Amino acid sequence: MCGIAGVLGLRDAACRAGLERMAASLRHRGPDETSVWADGRLGLAHTRLSIIDIAGSHQPMHSVDGTWSIVFNGEIFNYRDLRKDLDYPFATEGDTEVLLAGLVRHGIGFVDRLRGQFAFAAYHHPGSTLHLVRDRLGVLPLYYRHDADGIVFGSEIKAINAYTGAAPTVDLDSLDAYLAGRSVPAPFTLYAGVAKLPPGHRAEIGETGSPEVHRYWAPPPADHTIAGPAEAIEMADLRIRDAVGSALVADVPVGSYLSGGVDSSLIVAIMKQLRGGAPVDTFAAGFGDPRFDELEQARRVADRVGTRHHTVQVRAEDFLDLWPALTWHRDAPISEPADIAVFRLAESAREHVKVVLSGEGGDELFGGYPKYRYASWARAARRVPPGPRRGAGRILDARLPARMSRHRTALRALVAGSEADQLATWFAPFTSEERRALIGHTPAPERRRRPPEGADDIDRMLRHDLASWLPDNLLERGDRMTMAASLELRPPLLDHRLVEFAFGLPSDLKVRDRVPKWLLKQVARRYLPEEIVFRPKVGFRVPLDRWFRAGLRETTRDRLTGQDSFVGSVLDRRTVSRLLDRHESGRHDEEIRIWTLLSLEVWHEVCVAGWASPRRAP
Repeated sequence: MCGIAGVLGLRDAACRAGLERMAASLRHRGPDETSVWADGRLGLAHTRLSIIDIAGSHQPMHSVDGTWSIVFNGEIFNYRDLRKDLDYPFATEGDTEVLLAGLVRHGIGFVDRLRGQFAFAAYHHPGSTLHLVRDRLGVLPLYYRHDADGIVFGSEIKAINAYTGAAPTVDLDSLDAYLAGRSVPAPFTLYAGVAKLPPGHRAEIGETGSPEVHRYWAPPPADHTIAGPAEAIEMADLRIRDAVGSALVADVPVGSYLSGGVDSSLIVAIMKQLRGGAPVDTFAAGFGDPRFDELEQARRVADRVGTRHHTVQVRAEDFLDLWPALTWHRDAPISEPADIAVFRLAESAREHVKVVLSGEGGDELFGGYPKYRYASWARAARRVPPGPRRGAGRILDARLPARMSRHRTALRALVAGSEADQLATWFAPFTSEERRALIGHTPAPERRRRPPEGADDIDRMLRHDLASWLPDNLLERGDRMTMAASLELRPPLLDHRLVEFAFGLPSDLKVRDRVPKWLLKQVARRYLPEEIVFRPKVGFRVPLDRWFRAGLRETTRDRLTGQDSFVGSVLDRRTVSRLLDRHESGRHDEEIRIWTLLSLEVWHEVCVAGWASPRRAP
C-alpha cells in the first residue's frame, strides 16, 4: 500500500512546500519512495510501499498522451488480465499503469472492472476534473476537505492538516455517532470540515470546485433461487479459494494473521495449499489472560497446516506506551482495545513479510456474530411500545452482574426504539438515552442512519454492518495499525465478487439451525478438523476490565473528570464520574464505555490540542 495526497486549488497554484509536508506526514505508509509533483492548480504527493513492480511504477504517474495524472494506493489483483485487453504503450510491469491505461481508453467507468483494494486520485486534464475513488468495501481510506480555496485530499487526515497548516477543530455534531459506534460513519469525521469518502463511491471535482459524490457499487439483493445448501457450499469453496489466490499477487513475501478462529484458519489452510511446498509465515498475539488468550488454538492450526508460526505478547504497558502514537496514526480515537494489539502483531509480522492476509469480513458476509441469531427476537421486541420496553430494559440492565456483559449488550439492543436504533445499538457503548444525558441533545436528522433495504431481519443486519461497522471500525483499524508498521493488509474475504455471491444468498444458509456462519463453516470442514471449525467464537479481546481497576485507574479518572479534560468539558462530568464509580465497585463491567471516553480524550490531546507535534510509532 501507499500514501496519497494532493490539492486542486480554485485560486492559487499548488504549494510545493505544502505537498512535501503532506508526503512527510504519510511516510509510514510508504517508506520506500517519496515524491511530489505540481502543475499550476494541481499538486500530487505519493509515498510508496513497494509490493508490485518494485523497481518501476514510480508515482505520481502521467499517461503518455498527457490526458491523465494519477496517484494510487492499493493493489489491483486482476491487473495482468486487464492489461491484455488494453492497447497502450506500457513502460512498467505494475498495476498503476494498467489503471492509468484503462482511464485513457475507457474513462472513469474503468473502475467497474477493477478487482482489489484501492483509493486513488486521477485528474483528467482536458476536462479539468479531479476524480477521487475508493474501493467497494472501504479497505483503503480517502479523506478530503472542500472550501473556497479548493480541494485538499489524502489517505489520512493528518496529510490534509499538514497542507493547510490550520489547527483542526472538533465536529461536535459527530460526537453522538462516535459514542454510538466508537467511530464516525462516512461521510462525516470528528474533524470539522473534513469528509470521508464512503466505500463504493467516487467524487468528481470540476471547475466549480464542489465535489459531486456518486455511488458506483452496492451489494446485490438476496436471491432465494441462487442455490441449495450443497450447491452453495461448492460455490462458496471455489470463490473463497479464488479470492485467497488473488490476494497472493505480489513481488514480495506474503504471510497471514492466524487467530485460531475459523476465518483466519480457513484462509491459512487454503493459502498453504495454493503455495504448495513454499513456506507460509503466520502471526498471532496473546494477552496473558486465559479468558481471552487464543495462542494455543492458533498454534494448533499452525501445526496442523504446517506454517512457520510467530507469536507476540501484548502487555498493559504497551497500552500506555503506544496509545498516543497510535492515536496519531489513526487520526481518530482508538476504537477498540485490540487496535493496539493489532499494531504489535503488525510490528512482529513486518520483521518477516511485507504483506499479510487477514480474516476481516467473514462475520459480516456469512452471519458470524452472535447477534444475528437474535434478529427475530429484535423484530418481536418492536411489537412492545417503546416506553414500556425501555423501562423494563433499564430495570434489568441495572441488575445484571458484570459477568453477563454480553447479555447486557443484547438486552440494550432488543429494548432500543426503532429498527434503526436496534441495528446501531448492537455495537454501541452508549444507548441513545445515555448519549442524550452525556451530550445534552439529540443528533440532527441527517446524522441518523436509516435501516437498509433487505430481504429479512438477518439480511438487513448484515447490510448495516457491511456499510458501517466493517469499514468505519474494523477496516479503518486494520489499515492504520498495519500502515503504522509499514505493512500491507489484505482481507481476501472482501473480494467484491465473493461479497456479491454472499449477499445474493438467502439468510438461512448463513444462520442455520441457530448456527452462525453455517455456510463458511461447512467450507472450512473441508480443510480443517471440526474442533477448530466449531470452536466457540472468542474474539480479539483485551483484559481491560482488570486494568481499569488497577494500573490504569488513576490516569483514567484524572483524564476524564479533571479540570483540563476535553471529555469533562463537552460531556456531562457527573455522568462520567458515576460511570467510573460503577466500574470501580466491581459490581458492573463498564470497560468498553470507559475505553470509548478515554480514547476520545487521548485523541483530543494528540490530534487536536497537540496536532502540531506529530507522534510516530516506534
